[in-house]
Amino acid sequence: MSRTEEESETTGRPRTYRDVPVVGIGGPVGSGKTSLIQRLVPYLQTGDRQLGLIANDILTQEDATVLKEAFAGEIPDDLVQGVETGACPHTGIREDPTMNLDKVTEYAQAYPDLDLVLLESGGDNLAATFNPELADYFIYVISVAEGDDIPRKRGPGVVDCDLLVINKTDLAPHVGADLDVMERDTEEVRGGRPYVLTDCKDETGIEAVAEYVEREVLFA
Repeated sequence: MSRTEEESETTGRPRTYRDVPVVGIGGPVGSGKTSLIQRLVPYLQTGDRQLGLIANDILTQEDATVLKEAFAGEIPDDLVQGVETGACPHTGIREDPTMNLDKVTEYAQAYPDLDLVLLESGGDNLAATFNPELADYFIYVISVAEGDDIPRKRGPGVVDCDLLVINKTDLAPHVGADLDVMERDTEEVRGGRPYVLTDCKDETGIEAVAEYVEREVLFA
Protein backbone atom coordinates (compact mmCIF):
# COMPACT_ATOMS: atom_id res chain seq x y z
CA MET A 1 0.00 0.00 0.00
CA SER A 2 1.38 3.41 -1.00
CA ARG A 3 1.69 6.35 1.36
CA THR A 4 -1.16 8.15 -0.41
CA GLU A 5 -3.40 5.08 -0.04
CA GLU A 6 -2.60 4.90 3.67
CA GLU A 7 -3.37 8.60 4.08
CA SER A 8 -6.71 8.32 2.29
CA GLU A 9 -7.72 5.37 4.49
CA THR A 10 -6.65 7.22 7.64
CA THR A 11 -8.53 10.41 6.78
CA GLY A 12 -11.52 8.63 5.32
CA ARG A 13 -11.54 10.92 2.32
CA PRO A 14 -12.52 9.56 -1.12
CA ARG A 15 -9.61 8.46 -3.25
CA THR A 16 -8.60 10.77 -6.10
CA TYR A 17 -6.07 10.92 -8.91
CA ARG A 18 -3.49 11.87 -6.29
CA ASP A 19 -3.67 8.36 -4.84
CA VAL A 20 -2.61 6.50 -7.99
CA PRO A 21 0.68 6.99 -9.86
CA VAL A 22 0.28 7.87 -13.53
CA VAL A 23 2.79 7.27 -16.30
CA GLY A 24 2.16 9.53 -19.29
CA ILE A 25 3.15 8.18 -22.70
CA GLY A 26 3.33 10.77 -25.47
CA GLY A 27 4.75 11.12 -28.94
CA PRO A 28 3.92 11.88 -32.57
CA VAL A 29 1.31 10.00 -34.59
CA GLY A 30 2.62 6.59 -35.60
CA SER A 31 5.55 6.52 -33.20
CA GLY A 32 4.22 3.34 -31.57
CA LYS A 33 2.70 4.52 -28.27
CA THR A 34 -0.15 2.01 -28.31
CA SER A 35 2.15 -0.84 -29.31
CA LEU A 36 4.52 0.11 -26.51
CA ILE A 37 1.69 -0.10 -23.97
CA GLN A 38 0.64 -3.49 -25.36
CA ARG A 39 4.15 -4.81 -24.80
CA LEU A 40 4.71 -3.09 -21.43
CA VAL A 41 1.61 -4.32 -19.64
CA PRO A 42 2.69 -8.00 -19.34
CA TYR A 43 5.97 -6.88 -17.75
CA LEU A 44 4.25 -4.52 -15.29
CA GLN A 45 1.15 -6.53 -14.42
CA THR A 46 2.91 -9.11 -12.30
CA GLY A 47 1.59 -10.89 -9.26
CA ASP A 48 -1.53 -9.17 -7.99
CA ARG A 49 -0.55 -5.78 -9.41
CA GLN A 50 -3.51 -3.95 -10.97
CA LEU A 51 -3.20 -1.55 -13.91
CA GLY A 52 -5.54 0.92 -15.57
CA LEU A 53 -5.17 2.22 -19.13
CA ILE A 54 -6.36 5.50 -20.64
CA ALA A 55 -6.02 6.40 -24.32
CA ASN A 56 -6.52 9.97 -25.53
CA ASP A 57 -7.83 10.72 -29.03
CA ILE A 58 -9.33 13.85 -30.50
CA LEU A 59 -12.70 12.48 -31.61
CA THR A 60 -12.60 8.67 -31.44
CA GLN A 61 -12.10 5.70 -29.14
CA GLU A 62 -9.80 3.98 -31.65
CA ASP A 63 -6.73 3.42 -29.45
CA ALA A 64 -8.85 2.54 -26.42
CA THR A 65 -10.64 -0.11 -28.50
CA VAL A 66 -7.31 -1.61 -29.57
CA LEU A 67 -6.23 -1.85 -25.93
CA LYS A 68 -9.57 -3.27 -24.79
CA GLU A 69 -9.26 -6.04 -27.35
CA ALA A 70 -5.61 -6.69 -26.50
CA PHE A 71 -6.30 -7.12 -22.77
CA ALA A 72 -9.79 -8.61 -22.81
CA GLY A 73 -10.05 -10.93 -19.84
CA GLU A 74 -6.82 -9.60 -18.32
CA ILE A 75 -7.76 -6.04 -17.37
CA PRO A 76 -11.35 -5.18 -16.41
CA ASP A 77 -13.13 -3.47 -19.29
CA ASP A 78 -13.90 -0.38 -17.23
CA LEU A 79 -10.17 0.05 -16.50
CA VAL A 80 -9.44 0.51 -20.21
CA GLN A 81 -11.11 3.67 -21.42
CA GLY A 82 -10.69 6.47 -23.91
CA VAL A 83 -10.78 10.22 -23.42
CA GLU A 84 -11.92 12.28 -26.39
CA THR A 85 -10.19 15.64 -26.06
CA GLY A 86 -12.11 17.36 -28.87
CA ALA A 87 -9.04 19.51 -29.52
CA CYS A 88 -5.30 19.20 -30.11
CA PRO A 89 -4.05 16.29 -28.01
CA HIS A 90 -1.73 18.43 -25.89
CA THR A 91 -4.78 20.31 -24.58
CA GLY A 92 -5.95 17.25 -22.64
CA ILE A 93 -2.57 16.40 -21.18
CA ARG A 94 -0.98 19.79 -20.61
CA GLU A 95 -3.19 22.90 -20.76
CA ASP A 96 -6.35 21.47 -19.20
CA PRO A 97 -5.97 17.86 -18.06
CA THR A 98 -9.30 17.88 -16.19
CA MET A 99 -10.89 15.10 -18.24
CA ASN A 100 -7.92 12.84 -17.66
CA LEU A 101 -7.69 13.69 -13.97
CA ASP A 102 -11.39 12.88 -13.60
CA LYS A 103 -10.88 9.54 -15.34
CA VAL A 104 -7.99 8.59 -13.04
CA THR A 105 -10.12 9.58 -10.03
CA GLU A 106 -12.93 7.39 -11.37
CA TYR A 107 -10.52 4.46 -11.58
CA ALA A 108 -9.10 5.14 -8.11
CA GLN A 109 -12.53 5.14 -6.48
CA ALA A 110 -13.80 2.07 -8.32
CA TYR A 111 -10.61 0.07 -7.68
CA PRO A 112 -9.07 0.80 -4.25
CA ASP A 113 -6.13 -1.54 -4.98
CA LEU A 114 -5.21 0.07 -8.30
CA ASP A 115 -1.41 0.32 -8.52
CA LEU A 116 -0.72 2.25 -11.72
CA VAL A 117 -2.33 4.00 -14.67
CA LEU A 118 -0.69 4.16 -18.08
CA LEU A 119 -2.05 7.21 -19.89
CA GLU A 120 -1.47 7.54 -23.62
CA SER A 121 -1.66 10.93 -25.28
CA GLY A 122 -3.10 11.34 -28.72
CA GLY A 123 -0.46 11.74 -31.42
CA ASP A 124 1.12 15.16 -31.10
CA ASN A 125 4.17 17.17 -32.12
CA LEU A 126 7.63 17.37 -30.56
CA ALA A 127 6.49 20.13 -28.20
CA ALA A 128 3.98 17.95 -26.35
CA THR A 129 4.58 17.49 -22.62
CA PHE A 130 2.46 16.35 -19.69
CA ASN A 131 1.11 18.60 -16.97
CA PRO A 132 2.96 17.55 -13.77
CA GLU A 133 -0.41 17.44 -12.00
CA LEU A 134 -1.42 14.63 -14.35
CA ALA A 135 1.69 12.50 -14.90
CA ASP A 136 4.17 11.42 -12.25
CA TYR A 137 6.49 10.05 -14.92
CA PHE A 138 6.68 11.03 -18.60
CA ILE A 139 7.76 8.70 -21.40
CA TYR A 140 8.14 10.22 -24.86
CA VAL A 141 8.18 7.94 -27.92
CA ILE A 142 9.73 8.78 -31.26
CA SER A 143 10.04 6.55 -34.30
CA VAL A 144 13.16 5.87 -36.32
CA ALA A 145 10.91 6.20 -39.37
CA GLU A 146 10.50 9.91 -38.65
CA GLY A 147 14.17 10.45 -39.45
CA ASP A 148 17.42 10.26 -37.55
CA ASP A 149 17.42 14.05 -37.07
CA ILE A 150 14.49 14.00 -34.62
CA PRO A 151 16.62 14.06 -31.42
CA ARG A 152 18.70 17.06 -32.48
CA LYS A 153 15.56 19.08 -33.22
CA ARG A 154 15.39 19.39 -29.42
CA GLY A 155 11.62 19.39 -28.98
CA PRO A 156 10.49 19.68 -25.34
CA GLY A 157 9.07 16.17 -25.49
CA VAL A 158 12.45 14.74 -26.48
CA VAL A 159 14.51 16.89 -24.12
CA ASP A 160 12.31 17.11 -21.02
CA CYS A 161 10.72 13.66 -20.72
CA ASP A 162 11.81 11.36 -17.91
CA LEU A 163 12.51 8.57 -20.40
CA LEU A 164 12.93 8.84 -24.16
CA VAL A 165 12.00 5.78 -26.23
CA ILE A 166 13.47 5.55 -29.73
CA ASN A 167 11.12 3.05 -31.31
CA LYS A 168 10.92 0.96 -34.49
CA THR A 169 14.66 0.40 -34.65
CA ASP A 170 14.02 -2.48 -37.07
CA LEU A 171 13.08 0.08 -39.72
CA ALA A 172 16.42 1.90 -39.65
CA PRO A 173 17.94 0.14 -42.69
CA HIS A 174 14.73 0.62 -44.68
CA VAL A 175 14.38 4.37 -44.11
CA GLY A 176 18.04 5.34 -44.21
CA ALA A 177 18.24 6.19 -40.51
CA ASP A 178 21.54 5.92 -38.65
CA LEU A 179 20.99 4.60 -35.11
CA ASP A 180 24.50 5.64 -34.07
CA VAL A 181 23.70 9.24 -35.06
CA MET A 182 20.41 9.12 -33.16
CA GLU A 183 22.13 7.84 -30.03
CA ARG A 184 24.90 10.42 -30.26
CA ASP A 185 22.44 13.29 -30.70
CA THR A 186 20.18 11.92 -27.96
CA GLU A 187 23.02 11.81 -25.46
CA GLU A 188 23.95 15.38 -26.35
CA VAL A 189 20.49 16.95 -26.13
CA ARG A 190 19.39 14.99 -23.04
CA GLY A 191 22.51 15.61 -21.02
CA GLY A 192 22.75 12.12 -19.59
CA ARG A 193 19.04 11.56 -18.97
CA PRO A 194 17.92 8.03 -19.89
CA TYR A 195 16.73 6.70 -23.21
CA VAL A 196 15.98 3.23 -24.58
CA LEU A 197 16.02 1.88 -28.14
CA THR A 198 13.03 -0.39 -28.77
CA ASP A 199 11.44 -2.64 -31.34
CA CYS A 200 7.94 -3.56 -30.23
CA LYS A 201 7.69 -6.36 -32.77
CA ASP A 202 10.32 -8.51 -31.11
CA GLU A 203 10.14 -6.72 -27.73
CA THR A 204 13.71 -5.43 -27.88
CA GLY A 205 14.17 -2.87 -25.10
CA ILE A 206 10.69 -3.34 -23.60
CA GLU A 207 11.96 -4.97 -20.42
CA ALA A 208 14.35 -2.03 -19.92
CA VAL A 209 11.44 0.44 -20.21
CA ALA A 210 9.46 -1.60 -17.68
CA GLU A 211 12.42 -1.57 -15.29
CA TYR A 212 12.55 2.23 -15.41
CA VAL A 213 8.83 2.43 -14.60
CA GLU A 214 9.16 0.01 -11.71
CA ARG A 215 12.22 1.70 -10.26
CA GLU A 216 11.16 5.33 -10.74
CA VAL A 217 7.41 5.04 -10.13
CA LEU A 218 6.26 1.85 -8.44
CA PHE A 219 9.17 1.51 -6.03
CA ALA A 220 10.16 5.17 -5.76
